[in-house]
Amino acid sequence: MSADVVVRNLGIVDYQSAWHAMQQFTDARGDDSTDELWCLQHPPVFTQGQAGRAEHILDAGDIPVIQANRGGQVTYHGPGQLVVYLLVDLRRKNLGVRALVDVIEQSIIALLAGYGVAAEADPKAPGVYVQGRKIAALGLRVRRGCSFHGLALNVDTDLAPFARINPCGYAGMTVTRLRDEMTAGPALPQVATDLVDHLCQRLGYNRRHHAAGLPTL
Repeated sequence: MSADVVVRNLGIVDYQSAWHAMQQFTDARGDDSTDELWCLQHPPVFTQGQAGRAEHILDAGDIPVIQANRGGQVTYHGPGQLVVYLLVDLRRKNLGVRALVDVIEQSIIALLAGYGVAAEADPKAPGVYVQGRKIAALGLRVRRGCSFHGLALNVDTDLAPFARINPCGYAGMTVTRLRDEMTAGPALPQVATDLVDHLCQRLGYNRRHHAAGLPTL
């Protein structure tokens, strides 16, 4: 079913501010609430998923660690990484969590293919990989049939902090970024626009309403 969606381009937002806003939005929304996609970046932060284990944080140093309520293990967020939070009524879309994960992964794979970068998903480890190197991580939460949290795609972010953790709980996992996979890649705002195009196509959104700033509830 085609529907409207609100796309918010938020710039750099503190992780906890975005997280709390997502929870408030999800708790307050009704059956007719418009779905939203939030495109943003975070200041440097490590986040632990619900099942996150402390031993996967090797050396946090001066980077804060936040225990979040998304799925998955530990990951890093920082400037130059595109984060897209998907606030989607899954019941209205007749989607399960696994189907939403597939939509996200295939959207990123199609995005990268359009840039000439071959990528793939791994059914045993959610995310998107370029020749075994992780370029995008996923972590979702569903409450009252609606999703929040989402994806993180390394565009031009500093990869050094990933060496301080076992990314997504995998020791020795290599990460990469779009900048290193292309000789002249697009800037992050263009990547955000292109990825939203792919997500909207696969989620059946036919009209977009653009907004700036977190929603006021």
